Amino acid sequence: MQCTGAKILMECLVEQGVDTIFGYPGGTILNVYDELYNYEGDGRIKHILTAHEQGACHAADGYARSTGRVGVCFATSGPGCTNLVTGIATAYMDSSPIVCITCNVGTSLLGKDSFQEVDITGITMPITKCNYLVRSVDELADVVREAFAIARSGRPGPVLIDIPKNVTAEKADYEPLPRSAHGTSGRLGKLMKRSSQNFKAPEPDHRDIDKLVEMIAASKKPLLICGGGVVRARAHHEFEALANRIDSPVAITVMGAGGFRGRNPLTTGMIGMHGSQASNMAVDACDLLIAVGCRFSDRVALKPATFAQNAKIVQIDIDRSEINKNVQTDHHIIGDARRVLELLLERVPSMKHDDWKQYVFSFKTETEYDEADDHLTPSQVLFSLAKLTPQDTIVSTDVGQHQMWAIQHFHFDYPGQLLTSGGFGTMGFGLGAAIGAQVSHPDKVVLHITGDGGFRMNCNELATEQYYNLPIINIVFNNGTLGMVRQW
Repeated sequence: MQCTGAKILMECLVEQGVDTIFGYPGGTILNVYDELYNYEGDGRIKHILTAHEQGACHAADGYARSTGRVGVCFATSGPGCTNLVTGIATAYMDSSPIVCITCNVGTSLLGKDSFQEVDITGITMPITKCNYLVRSVDELADVVREAFAIARSGRPGPVLIDIPKNVTAEKADYEPLPRSAHGTSGRLGKLMKRSSQNFKAPEPDHRDIDKLVEMIAASKKPLLICGGGVVRARAHHEFEALANRIDSPVAITVMGAGGFRGRNPLTTGMIGMHGSQASNMAVDACDLLIAVGCRFSDRVALKPATFAQNAKIVQIDIDRSEINKNVQTDHHIIGDARRVLELLLERVPSMKHDDWKQYVFSFKTETEYDEADDHLTPSQVLFSLAKLTPQDTIVSTDVGQHQMWAIQHFHFDYPGQLLTSGGFGTMGFGLGAAIGAQVSHPDKVVLHITGDGGFRMNCNELATEQYYNLPIINIVFNNGTLGMVRQW
């Protein structure tokens, strides 16, 4: 069937299960928006018009983190697509699967400094898993399908597709994706075969699994670290089962919040620079440290040479490039977190470490506040919020002191419950992310916690929130300063 590039794009998005697009129109992307009008009219795809392209990208990111599915955003050429850059970098640093679709000037105008022309693929090359400039409508369907496969596979991340305006108007034969093909095609079978080989997570080496089982059996003071990889793999049930099985304390990174139930008595709280005393003392005293989906950033392991110096360090990660990048390990396993944990659970016996736990949890103190204090404090506000909101409330934050306070006071029990910029530290992330979460979870309470500095970054998205009647609760800690900068 002959279709325009714009229609092929929309059909491919429907194929990939896209139900919501966040975006902002402009001249070069008008053909796509004209086609989108038909898909929105019959209820196949919903479009959320944000106040700014950065807000659209953060909303797509919040959608992705809270659902586990690929988020999608649209932007036009020039300043429209460059406004996505901070949002793309945020998603890249936190391994969030989004597909950004931009439209550039026509192919005959590329490279001529045309009005609103920019090399967005070149600009975003360091902050995307992959990006494409689609010069022919014949390539479009395969590119879109491959982009989604890349975004969601392995270590997830952002992918950008840049489509010249004339490509959206030109026509080509379009062949619907067979239902048996899960996210990839390739004219049609060739790309499916190549995609299945390139995008499938590596099967963990069973010899590496067996070695770790031996290390666990020999350990008297084990410590598990729950990183963002557990959340991205939706491996929270398997991770908790392993912690319970080996009776190990669990420290949680900022991005690992929700990968291990915050109400499980084995949790020591957040680790690292802003972490709890129990977590950091456990790191110093453990004899075996098993980090799952944790890249040992400088906020976790400030001094790599002395980090967990009394322990054998084991790193489990799907991304081979993260192994030994920041901290030298004694053993590592390459593979999807859920699959590795499943294999461990098949082999690891039940254990008890009562003396070790007693030592670690002697440092654990519950955050407290004085109810008789006449002054309103952050702890009072956050304790009240945690008490008054449902346990499945989705919390988004900006970046600053309030971000760490929120993580310290709330119990996050499942992946996607906390939306925060951990790697890139993006002020202004929270409101856009909250919009993405609320649109995808209309029946849940979404709580946006921010400071006066972060709030001003993207407060224009309040207009989006109001227009679509999104019942997001916005809590602004206004201390009249950039608190974390002053504290630093």
